[in-house]
Amino acid sequence: MRKWAGNPWAVLVTVSLGFFMTLLDLTIVNIAIPEMIDALGASLDQTLWVVSGYALVLAVLLISAGRLGDLWGPRRLFVGGVAVFTLASVACGLAPSAGLLIAARGVQGLGAALLAPQTMALIVSVFPAQRRGTAMGVWGMVAGLATLSGPTLGGILVSTVGWRWIFLVNVPIGVAALVLTYLVVPDVRNGRSRTFDLVGVVIATAALFCLAFGLQEGERYGWGAGIWGLLAAGVALAAGFLVHQRGRQDREPLVPFALFGDRNFTVMTALVALVSMAMIGLALPFNLYLQSVLHMSALKAGLVLAPSSLVSMAVGPFAGRLSDRIGGKYLLMAGLSLYAAGMVAIVLIAGPATPWYLFMPATVVTGLGVGCVVAPMSTEAMRNVEPRLAGAASGVNNTIRQIGSVIGAASVGALLQGRLAAELAAGKAYADAFVATLHVTAALPIAALGSAVLLCLLVRNHTKKPAPEPEPEPVRTATTPGAGATQAVGNP
Repeated sequence: MRKWAGNPWAVLVTVSLGFFMTLLDLTIVNIAIPEMIDALGASLDQTLWVVSGYALVLAVLLISAGRLGDLWGPRRLFVGGVAVFTLASVACGLAPSAGLLIAARGVQGLGAALLAPQTMALIVSVFPAQRRGTAMGVWGMVAGLATLSGPTLGGILVSTVGWRWIFLVNVPIGVAALVLTYLVVPDVRNGRSRTFDLVGVVIATAALFCLAFGLQEGERYGWGAGIWGLLAAGVALAAGFLVHQRGRQDREPLVPFALFGDRNFTVMTALVALVSMAMIGLALPFNLYLQSVLHMSALKAGLVLAPSSLVSMAVGPFAGRLSDRIGGKYLLMAGLSLYAAGMVAIVLIAGPATPWYLFMPATVVTGLGVGCVVAPMSTEAMRNVEPRLAGAASGVNNTIRQIGSVIGAASVGALLQGRLAAELAAGKAYADAFVATLHVTAALPIAALGSAVLLCLLVRNHTKKPAPEPEPEPVRTATTPGAGATQAVGNP
């Protein structure tokens, strides 16, 4: 394995394994809720916290973990995150009660927050800018596969070996990621002094907790005064955080404002929120439709969605390579348009008794759209980011991604419940009422994608120059995995 030490493609495979686990656990648990209720004697509210507790901790800690990676080294944070996540997965799989399972899921969220921002930071460190599109294409393929295959894989595991294996399946992946990290991933450091904005961390954590909890749990608590007070406190704390950060721009801020001097990073940050809203905005009601209206099993519902993830996985690397050659602007616009067209087709096809196979062409189109979006979106966001700020940039990007998912779930969930109740009160049969509700709720993710297409008009397109040699990146000091000596690391 020594010859693979520092190899950018080996590094990409390693970080992708860790990233795959974190995204898989956002979606795989939903399919096992009925089984967990029966096995643990849990209430529905408790099992929903098994789902939301993980996402909440992950969203709250991403920015802080990203900055820690910049200061202490992304490899160190990645190793810590994978170790915590793997051990927490064992605790989840062996949990004897709902309370302990919720606690273990929170620790899983901590591990995911520690490792997720480091994946993009390490990619930026080992790949030159001219080749990051292809690397981000593979990274995006992994992200799309993990997110979209969760229901399918979860359905298979629950139906065959039991719900506990949706957590235990992470253990061999985590062990493999740890071993490979020590063998192939360089310990890249920027050589700067290690200072950490503890006050900023406290304010940011409190702000993100108030916002994420309020949006995520608002429907459960009836959007009462307490929820609105929490959201208002979150907004006030976020404003205070920005004021605090403005005074620390010359002293290792958690969010370097220099990141937003790059128009493409700013646009991609907004874009990732809209795309995350759209993804959850369709997946949530469509999954319910397949199981509650068409009476599909969890496994069959997951298989109906499988073409989308398979096509996305196949297209991602090619889209990344193409974004290196022609830039991401028009590729993003085409992908977002295809994604929206696939959504429209799914909604128009859906009826009280639609055969499953009629959805196949539409899910293929959505997969094609997602495959054309994820890699260019990540590539254009990180293309001009300095390696020393890569962790902070990744932390901000991933935090906005999670907040977008929470907003999408809260908005669609509230609209879904309210509209379905109104349709049923009007005397419609459940199947007809749900189909009518699906048509209404789909307007939100489709509108989000339409807004994203318009936002892409602001992107400054990158085009690869015909012939020039890539300029060498600044030499960085790194420790070769498996050896005690330091070496100079340049372009791969």
